[in-house]
Amino acid sequence: MTTPVVSIAYHSGYGHTAVLAETVRAGAADAGAEVHLIKVDEITDEQWETLDRSDAIVFGSPTYMGTASGAFHVFAEATSKRWFGQDWKDKLAAGFTNSGSKSGDKLHTLQFFQILAAQHGMNWINLGLHPGWNNSAGSENDLNRLGVFAGAAAQTNVDEGPDAVHKSDLATAEHLGRRVTETARVFTRGRAA
Repeated sequence: MTTPVVSIAYHSGYGHTAVLAETVRAGAADAGAEVHLIKVDEITDEQWETLDRSDAIVFGSPTYMGTASGAFHVFAEATSKRWFGQDWKDKLAAGFTNSGSKSGDKLHTLQFFQILAAQHGMNWINLGLHPGWNNSAGSENDLNRLGVFAGAAAQTNVDEGPDAVHKSDLATAEHLGRRVTETARVFTRGRAA
């Protein structure tokens, strides 16, 4: 059986997104992937090579001013070298983000990730969960409590630190890591066949 290689390329300004990245990593590892955490604002040549050999790349960034952070945008522009050769074509992609508000325009950040992936010819993996906390029997502890389909979205109060990332948002991020690994396993088996 082929072990899928999953890399999490992320930026974290204040630590909240790093907590989510670690949780995505835990879900992916639990599902059997070889997982690499890559801080895009400190990326090395060796880490670029890790991204190139990955079966799936999960993008992560806080949502600042309605989009991914500036540091993530710098990374995204640097991927143009891979775009020219279509080096990431047919890889899998997914994403996660955090902001202070319940909506916080997180969807725009996830759409930015989707477009980046599409430009590279990658295949997007959505969250694959129904929305939580949208009926009288639901609660803030439901998976996908913010009701986002495109990826894992989290909300953390702006006056609280990384330890305050909501437990259901962490569980949702862990779910995303498992889903990416399970999908990557199907793709790697298909390529091997």
